[in-house]
Amino acid sequence: MVGDFGFDPFGFSSVDISRHFNNVFGTDLGISDLNWLRESELIHGRICQVAVVGMIWPGLFGTFKGAEWAGGVDAYSYTNPIEAITHVPVLATIQIIAFMSYLEVQRIKIILEDGSKHIPGDQRFGQGGYNPFKLNYSPEEYEEKRLQELKHCRLAMLGFYGAYAQANASGVSIAEQLGAALKAPEYYAKAGYFFPEGI
Repeated sequence: MVGDFGFDPFGFSSVDISRHFNNVFGTDLGISDLNWLRESELIHGRICQVAVVGMIWPGLFGTFKGAEWAGGVDAYSYTNPIEAITHVPVLATIQIIAFMSYLEVQRIKIILEDGSKHIPGDQRFGQGGYNPFKLNYSPEEYEEKRLQELKHCRLAMLGFYGAYAQANASGVSIAEQLGAALKAPEYYAKAGYFFPEGI
């Protein structure tokens, strides 16, 4: 299986999870425990990739203007992701939930159609499905791309947690935190910098 490096300190790969999912739709799908876990890992990782971009984007590129009838003109002006969640208008939240539900229903349809042949994370985009960029990888290249996606998903899940915890602790946006980290310290003029000149 792509991305299997033998690291499983909590023993997740040995848990009998398929019994909870295979019969949930009234039919035995025949999908293995590990494939269900990989499906979950990829879906959560993809969501976190979008979430991390959504946490950083407003601070770097600005926010959308709101409307009086939809939560006020400044409803989308919050760049701290923790603060922004509490100020998003109800209609926008309903729109997000409706879109997520649509995507989830489509994903479940694909799993039911594929059954035991389902490849975890396959949403029929890219090679083998809807392919607007005309991707055409060799089998070896395709496996490499799948591994890259899995690594990006894992990194995004860790990144999301770190960004969430830091935004919660600091009360400012991710972009403000990154910007402050890249500035020279105030004592630069008094004590010199960390490295001698010329290095």
